[in-house]
Amino acid sequence: MCARYNLRISPNELQEFFDLPRTPEQIVPRYNIAPLQSVLTVGVDESGRRNGCFRKWGLVPSWSRSAADAAKMINARAESAAQKPAFRTALRLRRCLIPASGFYEWERVDKRTVQPWHITSRSGEPMAFAGLWERWSGPHQAVMESCTILTTAANEFMSALHDRMPVILPRELFGAWLDPEVTDPQRLTPLLAPCPDDWLVREPVSQAVNQVRNDGPECLVPARRQRGLFDDDLSAEVS
Repeated sequence: MCARYNLRISPNELQEFFDLPRTPEQIVPRYNIAPLQSVLTVGVDESGRRNGCFRKWGLVPSWSRSAADAAKMINARAESAAQKPAFRTALRLRRCLIPASGFYEWERVDKRTVQPWHITSRSGEPMAFAGLWERWSGPHQAVMESCTILTTAANEFMSALHDRMPVILPRELFGAWLDPEVTDPQRLTPLLAPCPDDWLVREPVSQAVNQVRNDGPECLVPARRQRGLFDDDLSAEVS
């Protein structure tokens, strides 16, 4: 599962890493991006060129009568996206990358306590989550574009925290994932595997990230991992 992440790199870094023809506008550091907010996505336009644009996080299918269910569709399971009515058309025709600097996962320490962890790439490079997007027409001809993050089974590194994780694509697969000529799910699903264990590192961070209203550097302040009375060590806090 992926329900909170951050994006803290400069527009120029984004442009270079995602091979964009121009710098995305309105890029500011975000430390605590949450569902239903506007998030940066990278896709291709009608000419096949990559572009960056903002979409609401929480996919609303084009056939939906209401946008009210967006919060239920912030993630799509990679294993079943090709069969699910909400995601199958987007998987064939409307794929995107969702840039991130890191994402958060919460460890249940005891009945009252959860410990937030910040997961980043070992290389220090940005991450690219595999995403899908849709265009929905609402009342009064209002048009909204929305997106979801694809998730897969956790690799061994992430399984200490959760049984799911976002699909993180390597840079060499960006083109294959975004290629508008590829519409066969059987060619796409092999791309949606867990990333290797050694790609990631993690660090316990401040409880500030628990509150959506906090969206500053305080969310990334390192913290000592909280421990329950009968809690075992979580191996490799930063590994």
